[in-house]
Amino acid sequence: MRRDNQTGFEASSKIFVAGLNYKTAPVEVREKLAVPPSRLAELGSRLKINAGLEEVVLLSTCNRVEVYGTAPWAQGLVHRIFQELCPDVDATPHVYVKEGAEAAKHLFSVTSSLDSMVIGETEITGQVKNAYLTAQEAKLTGPVMNRLFQTALQVCKEIRTHTAIGCGATSVGSVAVELAESVFDRNLSNKTVMILGAGKMGEACVRHLAKCGARSVLVANRCVERAEALAAQFGGRALPFEERTNALIEADIVVSSTGSPTTVLHKDEIAAILPARGNRPLVLVDIAVPRDIAADVEELDNVYLYNIDHLETIVRENSKVREQELSKCNEIIARRVAALMMKFGSRPSGHSSGEPVSAWALGQPAIA
Repeated sequence: MRRDNQTGFEASSKIFVAGLNYKTAPVEVREKLAVPPSRLAELGSRLKINAGLEEVVLLSTCNRVEVYGTAPWAQGLVHRIFQELCPDVDATPHVYVKEGAEAAKHLFSVTSSLDSMVIGETEITGQVKNAYLTAQEAKLTGPVMNRLFQTALQVCKEIRTHTAIGCGATSVGSVAVELAESVFDRNLSNKTVMILGAGKMGEACVRHLAKCGARSVLVANRCVERAEALAAQFGGRALPFEERTNALIEADIVVSSTGSPTTVLHKDEIAAILPARGNRPLVLVDIAVPRDIAADVEELDNVYLYNIDHLETIVRENSKVREQELSKCNEIIARRVAALMMKFGSRPSGHSSGEPVSAWALGQPAIA
């Protein structure tokens, strides 16, 4: 068995990834196999010992569960790997296996969020980094996984620097933040946000705004208990729904998603409180269907009204821009994969279709 002196990589070993994601497995399967961050090291150690892996990094997010590692052959280990993660689930129909250059390419794409539901999102990069550092601290990695994951993070940085893959918001909540920031000179630090209704989309918008520095949160909802519970999450204040109009004097940004069949904010009501606001801009984000806020409100001076169609149009346009950047990203990944494989002294090989493998393949060793 030949060992490369520079990398420590045994020539007969292969880099591989075995996993399932939102493309191959429904959430009912993914949630059973999901591994909390607190157990990544423990289950990674179990995989290394019981599945006979030389090195291993376990990645688990809401959209994927993947095992990266090195072993003389990967295909025959897959069944054992997923039995270790969850013996009560047959993951066979949902698992994909990639080896060699294809495994490296997959990791680079995942880390750079090209394989995410929302292309260009940033959360997955942190999740990959945390998975790698957890495995490294638990002494589950060696020269191969260290170089592989460090290169993946470098590739991600290069893609973020040299392409527009991360430009433009691609969720309703993040678009709401961008619109508010455009009105308030990109500074939300002293702004008050009010949410009308307590639905999931409205909550997501407020969560984005709070993360970007909004000072305080007001919640007005017909169900007082729900308003109090949601306000508590943000350290905010619950209001009786009937006080929503007067509360506009205090608010700078309003996110409305009540589910009401009729309008809950009218032009004359808002016009009446504007003098008390001292000419401060008022941003209204109406994501309800049917709409909560009367359309003619946008005729008022210093009032900015956006409805769900405005937000979703921006999301679609930004998503198209990101998709157009994919070819540039893939060129970067192809170049970095080729360079990495040269350092490992190997060529692209092994299963690379990315399709779920057959039950036979999961139980049989790959032919070298």
